[in-house]
Amino acid sequence: MQTNFTPSQLADANIAEAESIVRKCVHCGFCTATCPTYVTLGNELDSPRGRIYLIKDMLENGRAADEEIVTHVDRCLSCLACTTTCPSGVDYMHLVDHARNHIEKTYQRPLLTRITRAMLAKVLPYPGRMRVALTLARFGAPFAPMMETIAALKPLAAMLKLAPKQVPYPSKLSNPGTHAAKGDKRGRVAVLTGCAQSVLDPGINAATIRLLTRLGVEVVVPKGEGCCGSLVHHMGREQEAKASARNNVDVWMRELEQGGLDAIIITTSGCGTTIKDYGHMLRLDAAYAEKAAKISALAKDVSEYLATLDLPQQPERGMTVAYHSACSLQHGQKVTMAPKMLLKKAGFTVREPAEGHLCCGSAGTYNILQSDIADKLKVRKLRNIEAVRPDVIAAGNIGCMTQIGSGTEIPVVHSIELLDWAFGGEIPSKLRVS
Repeated sequence: MQTNFTPSQLADANIAEAESIVRKCVHCGFCTATCPTYVTLGNELDSPRGRIYLIKDMLENGRAADEEIVTHVDRCLSCLACTTTCPSGVDYMHLVDHARNHIEKTYQRPLLTRITRAMLAKVLPYPGRMRVALTLARFGAPFAPMMETIAALKPLAAMLKLAPKQVPYPSKLSNPGTHAAKGDKRGRVAVLTGCAQSVLDPGINAATIRLLTRLGVEVVVPKGEGCCGSLVHHMGREQEAKASARNNVDVWMRELEQGGLDAIIITTSGCGTTIKDYGHMLRLDAAYAEKAAKISALAKDVSEYLATLDLPQQPERGMTVAYHSACSLQHGQKVTMAPKMLLKKAGFTVREPAEGHLCCGSAGTYNILQSDIADKLKVRKLRNIEAVRPDVIAAGNIGCMTQIGSGTEIPVVHSIELLDWAFGGEIPSKLRVS
């Protein structure tokens, strides 16, 4: 795609990067076939190609974001299916990130929207605050249907509908400390406990630590670790995202220097995609660029790391698992085979639903801020999942688990919970017969 940026504009490293990304787009339109919003809405401006045109025009002309571009960029899930499809290697992820930052700096949203987005940014990344918010949500739940009828309150209604009826107790295994390897030690890793996941489903990290230590891996939960920054990053709040990244880089570098790390294990794939991008996020920060690159290189989805341990084949369990491949894992990190291979090795019959490349509609805060589109994607996803008649649904991302679980009676668990069970651990709580 031809561009017309001026030399003074290209002196800005971020603009120069955006220009180089735009130039790779050849208008082929392959991205439209796999873009969930284009498939759902049929609007060219709600496709990656359409958004690239809008972003290019905005940046080239050095103008503030307007309502049109905000509407269409906000509708982007950042699922990155387009990057998997694109034959030209267009780095859409970093282009839309730059657009979101520009929007945040130059566009003033309506007051209630600003309040909602600020509330999400100040609550979701902090487990203590989120626990309180979810507890209070029980009292607001009866008002959700009424809120849905008022456009400005729809995000609040979506939050109330997604909130669990009961908040699980925290897991002591996620407290800062070191969990010794059982038997011969074969590695040492740090585990990201995360923010939202540690509140919504603490059993995920507990299962991860149990399984890894049984396999001879020492697991450290570092003190001072916080949110990865993904939630605010995708809302265009770049300084907050970078502050979270710097904090975690410092924490993990300390562990790396003191005891060594073979990997930083991440059990929420949305977080994994962001942490693997720390090197890029902080590339212009002289004090952090090199350290951030080291941390990004160590980041591994739990399935990636387990695939290196050569686990033994387990007997057939007579249970059919529908594997939902989270967008952040299959498109963002290009991890596609390891989770399915591990589940099969664990003795499960694995089924892959149709249209597995399409997003379920979760996408961080998307199912709150864009609930109408998210609901349509959820219905489509569930139709395909239920068609394979599974006993259980497995995924590698808490956002997907929450989104899918809100629309089906089939148990939805993290893949690591099934693996922990199959390799000597306890049955996942959602599969226990009361």
